[in-house]
Amino acid sequence: MNTGMFELLGNALSGTLLDILPIILVLGFFQMAAIRKAIPHLKQKLVGLILVVLGLGIFIVGLEQCVFPIGTQMAHQLTDLLFLAGNDSVRAEFLQNSKNIAPGVYLWTYVFAFLIGFSTTLAEPALIAVAYKARDITTGAISAWGLRISVALGVAGGVTLGVYRIVTGSPLHYYIVTGYALLLIQTWFAPKQIIPLAYDSGGVTTSTVTVPLIAALGIGLASNVPGRSPLIDGFGLIAFASLFPMFTVMAYAMITEKRTKRKEIDELS
Repeated sequence: MNTGMFELLGNALSGTLLDILPIILVLGFFQMAAIRKAIPHLKQKLVGLILVVLGLGIFIVGLEQCVFPIGTQMAHQLTDLLFLAGNDSVRAEFLQNSKNIAPGVYLWTYVFAFLIGFSTTLAEPALIAVAYKARDITTGAISAWGLRISVALGVAGGVTLGVYRIVTGSPLHYYIVTGYALLLIQTWFAPKQIIPLAYDSGGVTTSTVTVPLIAALGIGLASNVPGRSPLIDGFGLIAFASLFPMFTVMAYAMITEKRTKRKEIDELS
C-alpha cells in the first residue's frame, strides 16, 4: 500500500469519526443526563465503536477507489457511440446522427441496469436484516428469500426505467407522480399486514451497496448520452430504486395470499 493510499485512508477515518461524533454525543448525553446509569459492557462497546470507524473509513475508500469508478466506467463503455454503432460500416452515419439516437440502441445498457440493480439489492445488508426479521416475526409466513427477490426485482425494474428516462430525456416528475398514484391504488387492494413492510422496503434498498453503483451509473450515463446533463438527468435513479420495490413487495404479498386461499379451498374440497 503506497503513501497516497495511507493518506486517503487517514482522511476517510478522520472524516468518519467527525461524522459519527454527533451520534456519540447524543447517546452519551442521554445516558448521563436522562438515564443516569453507567454504560454496561463499556469496553466492549468502545471496541465496537473503533471497529465501526475503521469499517466505515475503509468502506468509503473502497467506494472512491473501486465502486464509483467501476459504475462510471461501465456506463461510459456501454453508451460509447462507437460501441453502440456496431460494425465500422455504420459508424460514420451513426456519429453524424448521434443526437437523434433511438432509445432501442441502448439495449445492453438496459440489460446492465437491470442486472446490476438486481444483484446489488440481493447483496444489500440492510435488506438481508429486514428480510430475516420479517421471517422471524411472521413465523415463516413471509419468506426471507421471497422478500429479497421481490425487492430486487423492483429495484431492477425501477433502475431500468430510470435509465430509459435518462436516454430519452423525459421529465423525472412525470414518472414519479404517476408511480406514486399507481402505488396508492395498489395499496388499497394489497393485504394490510404487508403495507408497512412494503413501504419500508423502498427505503431499505437505498443503502450502502446499491446507492453508490446506481448513482455512478446515472451520472456516467448522463455524461455520455448526447444532450443530457449530469446534474439534471444524472440524478433520480435512486428515486426509481426506492419506489418500485413497494410495487413488487405488495404484488408478492397479493400473489402469496391468493395461493394460500386457493390451497385452503382445495384442502376443504
